[in-house]
Amino acid sequence: MRCPYCGSTNTQVKDSRPSEDHTTIRRRRICADCGGRFTTFERVQLRELTVIKRNGRRIPFDRDKLMRSVQVALRKRPVEPDRIERMVSGIVRRLENSGENDAQSEAIGHLVMEALKGLDDVAYVRFASVYKNFREAKDFEELIDELQGPEDDDPEVNKTPD
Repeated sequence: MRCPYCGSTNTQVKDSRPSEDHTTIRRRRICADCGGRFTTFERVQLRELTVIKRNGRRIPFDRDKLMRSVQVALRKRPVEPDRIERMVSGIVRRLENSGENDAQSEAIGHLVMEALKGLDDVAYVRFASVYKNFREAKDFEELIDELQGPEDDDPEVNKTPD
């Protein structure tokens, strides 16, 4: 592992421990040349995934990019970092377990929306507004109406049989 401070490859692991959900290993390292200390994370990668963008372009799957987009949607929301990590790990596992090496960007976006819907409504709406490319306030209203379900005061919904 290359030292982020001096670039040396002469680093040593001082401590290793699994994460709470046992999907990653956290390693504390020290550089023998400059004495710098840093942390790395190791996780299992079942297969190399490629993302097929809407325009047909193919790019390597980047877990960190997925994490950043989820964190942007969850910015200033009361969600614990461990829950975010578990959510992202779950999405990556689903992609890896699909048996396919290629994943459509739309499918990844759908998985993220599905996960955010169960985690935080505001983050779900934030992510959906970018993912679905909202252009006007009406788009938000439709999504929020969908999120809330049928209105309680709608006479058709509360109609009792005679």
